[in-house]
Amino acid sequence: MPPENMHKRVVVLVGPTAVGKTDLSIRLAETLSGEIVSADSRLLYRGMDIGTAKPTKNEIARVPHHLIDLANPDEIWSLAIFKQAMLATIDDIQSRGKLPIVAGGTGQYVRSLIEGWIIPTVFPDARLREVLEAFGHEIGAAELHRRLSLIDPEATARMDANNLRRSIRALEVMFTTGELFSTQK
Repeated sequence: MPPENMHKRVVVLVGPTAVGKTDLSIRLAETLSGEIVSADSRLLYRGMDIGTAKPTKNEIARVPHHLIDLANPDEIWSLAIFKQAMLATIDDIQSRGKLPIVAGGTGQYVRSLIEGWIIPTVFPDARLREVLEAFGHEIGAAELHRRLSLIDPEATARMDANNLRRSIRALEVMFTTGELFSTQK
């Protein structure tokens, strides 16, 4: 966790879908006077109940759960928006003397919290993204990443070369703002 958050206690429980995170997080919350903060990109959306291992009504009744069923599937929740909501929720839980228990399987959401990522709040540009996606598919993820590294080696050093989506987002942010992705605040 970044130094500015070191005084805040947060339990983080991660793993793939259906390995028992929900049950363990509920038992921890009951034992430690905690509340659960979902860090799962699918639980965020209403109606995405099949194949997501969304907590049941009984489980939610046992312990307060947060960041579940907030958005419709056609709404865009970027990582920046999610992280802002996650931090506000954690602060609220802590202000009430409870322990936030972050549980979920979306690694990017969890890493953004524990590694203190500063995420650009640039809104997606659908047309630009479409062009970048077509180009990325044409030349391949690794080649797009290599080309991005010529412009912003600091940003690409923190990215998986095969993650086409991350490279596209970095380029989208840079083309939109005129600034390197690695310098975005």
